[in-house]
Amino acid sequence: MKKIGFIDYYLDEWHANNYPVWIDEYNRKYGTDFKVACAYGETEFPPRGGLSSSEWCARFGAEECRSVEEVCEKCDYIMILAPSDPDKHLFYAQRVFPYKKPVYVDKTFAPDYRSAAEIFALGEKYGTPFFSTSSLRCAEEIADTENAFLATVTGGGSDFDEYVVHIVEMTVKIMGMGAVRVQSIKKGEVVTVNVFYGDGRSAEMVYSVCKPYSVTVKTRDGKHFFKKIESDYFAILIARMMDFFVGKPVFFDTRQTLEVMKIREAAIESLKNNGSVVKI
Repeated sequence: MKKIGFIDYYLDEWHANNYPVWIDEYNRKYGTDFKVACAYGETEFPPRGGLSSSEWCARFGAEECRSVEEVCEKCDYIMILAPSDPDKHLFYAQRVFPYKKPVYVDKTFAPDYRSAAEIFALGEKYGTPFFSTSSLRCAEEIADTENAFLATVTGGGSDFDEYVVHIVEMTVKIMGMGAVRVQSIKKGEVVTVNVFYGDGRSAEMVYSVCKPYSVTVKTRDGKHFFKKIESDYFAILIARMMDFFVGKPVFFDTRQTLEVMKIREAAIESLKNNGSVVKI
């Protein structure tokens, strides 16, 4: 059995509740034997109610661990979750990375670019293989789209700071690196984030609470397309995680994660400063 360990701020949250189910589905499909074997929740009870850590472990058949270190000692692979609490990720990485086991860090990778860079420095220091991504990077609709000339990406979520990472991740997947300026403009419930590149390219991200995910792209050779995101991107993400855990290379250039963090941080800063242009 290939043992996966969960490390979370609190265990009864949407990602921790769904990842074990999807991993089991992956096992049935591919004949593998991955198992969420251990879990640690820093906070015993979720802040808005729900299962305690011990109750969560009983439900999912995982051994409850009393520390980050115990999870790392007992498992082959580590998943740092806390998807709603990215400010915890650097602290967890400082304790997990010395074990040099493969690590997946859930979205949002870090609360800001500085923390993201520190996590990358830890990975280099210890030689720890790791990656992080929004599940939306895995959408089939954008699988073969890179280095576009223009793009409009839409999406939503209950909180801009937490969920904007999804449309930023898609934008970086589509546009590549090289963003130099970001501006966020809010009109009513809609936030439009404009991203400008040094070579004349640009992208527009449109966010509102219930907006569906979609992409509109103009390629460098002048072709246009629009696609609504409807593929099972979480299942694809699980497959990419399991590939990574058994030693396959990360499926994208992980430097793009730092680009995602730069754009996200600038978008939030611009929004808080009434649409000022932020250089990155």
